[in-house]
This record gives sequence, C-alpha cells and structure tokens, in this order.
Amino acid sequence: MTPNNLLTAHGAFSGSNPALARKIAQHVTAGLAVTQEWLDEITAADETIDKHDGIQHLMARLETTLESFSKNANDTRSATADYTDELEQHVAELDQVQGTGQILSSLADLAKAMLERTRKLETDMRRSEEEAKALRRSLEQARREAEIDHMTGLPNRRAFETVLEREYRDARASFDPLTVAFCDIDHFKRINDTHGHDAGDRVIRLIAEMLATISDDNCHVARHGGEEFVMLFRGVSLSEAHKKLDGLREQMAERRLRNRKTDEPLGQITFSAGIADVFDFPDPRAALKAADEALYAAKQGGRNQVMIAPKGGAQAA
Repeated sequence: MTPNNLLTAHGAFSGSNPALARKIAQHVTAGLAVTQEWLDEITAADETIDKHDGIQHLMARLETTLESFSKNANDTRSATADYTDELEQHVAELDQVQGTGQILSSLADLAKAMLERTRKLETDMRRSEEEAKALRRSLEQARREAEIDHMTGLPNRRAFETVLEREYRDARASFDPLTVAFCDIDHFKRINDTHGHDAGDRVIRLIAEMLATISDDNCHVARHGGEEFVMLFRGVSLSEAHKKLDGLREQMAERRLRNRKTDEPLGQITFSAGIADVFDFPDPRAALKAADEALYAAKQGGRNQVMIAPKGGAQAA
C-alpha cells in the first residue's frame, strides 16, 4: 500500500486512464499475478506524465505570483514616478527661496537625497518588471515543452486532454461531428524482447510520424503512453475518420522494416485501433472508454484492424 499504487488504482478504476485499466484486466484474465515489478513497469510512462502535472502546477503557482508581482511593481513604479515629480517641484521651490537660513537649506539637501533615492528605486523597479516579463516567457516555453512527448515530438496525454475538452465544447456548440480513436502497436513487447528497446523506440517514432501525416487543425494526434496513441477528429464523420485511420493501418502493414543495428528484418509491423463517435456517449471520458474497448476488441479479434464502437452496441469492423 503506497501512494503510487493508490494513484495507479484510482487511474485504473475511476475511468481516468482506460488504457491502464485494460492492461490490468488483460493481465488478471491471463491468470498472471499483479506484482509490484509489473505495476512499476506499466506505470512508468504515467509517472512521467505525473511529473509533468507537478511541473504544470508549480508553473501555474509561479505565474500567479509573477502576475501579482508585476502588478505591484507597476503600481509602485507609478506611485514612485508621481512622488518623484512632486519632489522635483518642491526641490525647485526650495532652491528659489532666499534667506530661509540653515534649516531650509538642510530640508533642501534632504529632499534632494530623497529624490535621488526614489529615482534609483524607480530604475530598480523597471528592471524587476523586465526580469519578470522574461521569466514569464521562459515559463510559457517550459509549459509548452512539458506538454510534448520528447521521443516522438507529439503532444502527450496531458496536452491531449486539454485539446479534447476544448474541441468537445466547441464542436457541441457548432454541431460539428467529433470522433476519438485509440491506436496500439501490435506485439510490441515481442519487438522489444527480440530486437531491443532501441528498435522498439524507432518503431514508436515511425508510427508517430505516420499518424502525424493526417494531423491538422481538425485532427489531433498524441502519444497516450507506451506504444499507444490517441487521435481526435473534429468536423469529420465517424465513417470518414475510420477510413483515414484504416488507410494508415494498411500503409503500415505493407512496410517491411529492418533493425538498423543488426540488419535483421523486423517483419510486418502493424497496429490496431478502436474508434468512437464522441457524441454517441454521455461525455468525452465515456467515449474514450468506448474507443479503448473497441481497441481491445480489435486486439482480441486478430489485431491489425480498426474497430468501431457504436453507441450501446457491440464493436463492428
């Protein structure tokens, strides 16, 4: 009973991570023990995403602090500028007064010293504002990098969830069709075990590049974790999205790859997919679950195929 295991259980059984739930179900159905070593292996990719979530949280807090600092700095600089103008006026008036004696002279010297200090403070505040702006730009860049899967260059799961929420809201308002799909590389463990993890990583990158060829303003592709990808089609019907994805599947199945290190053939590399109409389900999370179940059906049905999850029915090819 550890915090990480509790988070894993929550992700698997709350519906927030259907792919993880499917992997656990497959493992248990196969009669295999759920060991700590196995849990650590399948949640490795999710740990990276959790770290990104932590970074995102810290950056959000820092950005809020920066916004507050910038506002306070701007207000202070504005007040300082007004105070400086008023001091300059009084210093000029004091200098023009004749015969006021030592006291007035001392007051004039004090006012001049205060004026010099406020000018310096105004300069320092302006410099601090510029530094805050530069830090904010760096934070924005860090946020963008935290939403990228660095192996493939695709958005990661966290970024995809943000896109899904936005596209769901906009598509519902404009009555556009919205389709979601899960893709998973077939027999990926066999590729890793036979040819090594470097070859497996190259296969992941290859599939990512192929899926990205149809990515545009209406099609979003992300790496969901491990050898699994997720896609969102906006303004594209379920049948059209199925046709696009199935075409990519056929292209991939026709290729014959070799291990560049050993020159051994990798054989046929294929992927399976499950696809669902988002508006056939109560919410996007339910649609993701349905697409994931359709993917599982595609795997069970022989792999190398795209299965559709119609509302309230069995999956269909």
